[in-house]
Amino acid sequence: MAMIDFFDRGWLINPTGPAYIQDERTYTFDEVGALSCQVANALLATGLPSGTKGAVWAANDTTAWTCALGTWRANMCWLPVGARNPADENQYVLDQFDCEIMFYQSYFAPTIATIRARLPKVKYWICIDGESPEIVGSMTLGDWIKDQPVTKPHLDVDMDDVIAIVPTGGTTGLPKGVMNTHRSYQTAFAHLMINFPYAEEDKPVTLAAAPMTHTSGLLSIPVTTRGGAVVILSKPDPTLMLAAIPKYRVTELFLPPTVIYRLLEIPGLNMKVDFSSLKYMIYGAAPMSVEKLKQAIEVFGPVLAGGYGQTEAGGTISTMPPHQHFVGRDVAPDSRLSSVGRPNPLVHVEIMDDHNTILPRGQSGEICLRGDLMMRGYYKDPVKTAETIIDGWLHTSDVGHIDDEGFLHITDRKKDMIISGGFNVYPSQVEQVIWGHPAVQDCAVIGVPDEKWGEAVKAVVELNAGHTVSAEELIALCKEKLGGVMAPKTVDFIAQLPRSMVGKVLKKDLRAEYWKDSARKI
Repeated sequence: MAMIDFFDRGWLINPTGPAYIQDERTYTFDEVGALSCQVANALLATGLPSGTKGAVWAANDTTAWTCALGTWRANMCWLPVGARNPADENQYVLDQFDCEIMFYQSYFAPTIATIRARLPKVKYWICIDGESPEIVGSMTLGDWIKDQPVTKPHLDVDMDDVIAIVPTGGTTGLPKGVMNTHRSYQTAFAHLMINFPYAEEDKPVTLAAAPMTHTSGLLSIPVTTRGGAVVILSKPDPTLMLAAIPKYRVTELFLPPTVIYRLLEIPGLNMKVDFSSLKYMIYGAAPMSVEKLKQAIEVFGPVLAGGYGQTEAGGTISTMPPHQHFVGRDVAPDSRLSSVGRPNPLVHVEIMDDHNTILPRGQSGEICLRGDLMMRGYYKDPVKTAETIIDGWLHTSDVGHIDDEGFLHITDRKKDMIISGGFNVYPSQVEQVIWGHPAVQDCAVIGVPDEKWGEAVKAVVELNAGHTVSAEELIALCKEKLGGVMAPKTVDFIAQLPRSMVGKVLKKDLRAEYWKDSARKI
């Protein structure tokens, strides 16, 4: 199926039903489908070819998402823009990825105006919610589409056409553009529909609380395919999110672990909010504390669903659906809960050593995969593509192993591994221990320069409000659980860890402060 076919299936089976709900306003499949057709026909009327890059710079918004649907309907390429990113980073991405069409909200017009001169390739500026005098030459969406038909254009589509270039790697250098295709996203959506099933007559409801330019947008598509509704939150407000779940009888939502941790701090949460409609609470984008995962199961019920993915692989390499969090009626042991589930059925996952040799079950090495889920490559970067895809295998740079039950475990990112006194220390193992302390909200373990050890293990800890714990206590806890080599030598406390827009801790930013006076590179 082509990307837009997933929306069109939902449109076919539920034309007058709610497709999107935002700010008390319901948008039917007929409404959104018609607007996406007008956007597509307007794009095609420009004469620009298939594969032309169109960006959407907006917060979570139904009209913005409809412009993305229209881009796919024209078989053009969507460039998601991180609305919270620095303007210079977005400017680099838009120029590097050859953006020619820009849809944007008027709220961002002043920011866009500061970088417009550095975006000479953009031919069309379309404000989706009114006038925008800051952007000279822009037009309103209404004016742009007013003469366009609401009928579907009929196009020849190759399943290997690139329909999204997604920035990744901005925390470790300049962003790379991951080229995903109809085929790679079709495989990703198949994985989601296999792992999160519904009865044929069910109309699921998903809550898009996280940015739709990232995980929430793509996770919403299988719900749309089933004729279900997407409840869009304009801003990530926990109060609005908790109110929306019982109001709209939400059946699934995605949350980064950090948001789940904060919800768990609310006393008696499961007595205050009716979570009975939830079937799937999907956590991901960052590692999850096993102790907090068990707490979440107690509070929200048997609905927690984890997994592992990369932008380079459609975000769906492995999945641990709710039932795999249990053995019989009991919560599964920590050894399973610390995994990221079993590899999905439409991707081949193996563990390889540094010589690209497949390792036996249980041995640790780099997680590699092949299959239709893989990206086509990095945009205009054949060298990095060749470094990442070797003999048909995508190398993730994540270190892990597959256990005897077939569950995939991630030990760490290759670049995050600490070599202290000649020993390999995997930060995720230390972080799991520290997360288990009741005073700890979140933590990050990094290597810092040390004359004796080369690198010393340091924990940077964010505490729960009103809680205290000493560095000595945390170090002693790690020594007890892991031994002296892996225990932090020092612990620093911080008000808030630096995070990406999806809640992932930016370890490079943390390390930079400690390594700034060192001759070695981090």
